[in-house]
Amino acid sequence: MTETAQRLRRVASVVASNHWPRAQQQATVTLPYAERHRRRRRMRDDHGHFFLLDLPQATQLGAGDGLALVGGGFIEVKAADEDVLDIVCRDAAHASRIAWHVGNRHTPLQVLDDGRLRIQYDHVLADMLTGLGAETARLRAPFGPEPGAYAAQGGHHGHHHE
Repeated sequence: MTETAQRLRRVASVVASNHWPRAQQQATVTLPYAERHRRRRRMRDDHGHFFLLDLPQATQLGAGDGLALVGGGFIEVKAADEDVLDIVCRDAAHASRIAWHVGNRHTPLQVLDDGRLRIQYDHVLADMLTGLGAETARLRAPFGPEPGAYAAQGGHHGHHHE
């Protein structure tokens, strides 16, 4: 029986990373940043099997989140490698200035654990950042920017923890 003839697996909720039982993982789905803000969409997991994302509201899916399958099990969200620009600043004051300039252009920004900043690659922004004295490196890596102050009301990804 083909998958289209079978009942399509359905995801009706998202559980934040580290809050779902990894032993119940059935699959993974790897998505770039632009594809991780969703409400309802037919999707394909990393093994090529279809499922329906059917959430009550649009949700920003974070790397490591669990998509809870109706009937049991989870699909883990993974962040795809994409074209990014890592930014190294001289000190905290310089990082604040750089972050302000990036934010002033309404560009999503990720703060990495080691203090570097990361944006999606843009040659105009790369030139601006170099002109502001930052060191930059273009690479392929996962991108998970800050969700923003108004993105969530109690959860860091804009969804509820279960």
